[in-house]
Amino acid sequence: MPAASGGTSRLMAEFGKLLVLFGVVLVAVGLVLVLLGRTNLPIGRLPGDFLYRGKNSTVYFPLATSLLLSIVLSLVLYLINRFRR
Repeated sequence: MPAASGGTSRLMAEFGKLLVLFGVVLVAVGLVLVLLGRTNLPIGRLPGDFLYRGKNSTVYFPLATSLLLSIVLSLVLYLINRFRR
């Protein structure tokens, strides 16, 4: 049984490292969003973003912003993958 215990602690250590990495990435993304929010970029207010304001409700569907972010993130991840090889 001690061998299984050693494997479990190693697994938990790796899982802990993964959680720390996710936390660092989340903080970095949050900081970037805060900094972008202070600029006057029209992210979230692009011409293809739909906004419906009813009497008692508001629906916002950021189609153009989603497409733009998807293209930018795809390019960034492609370049990262390309340079890792």
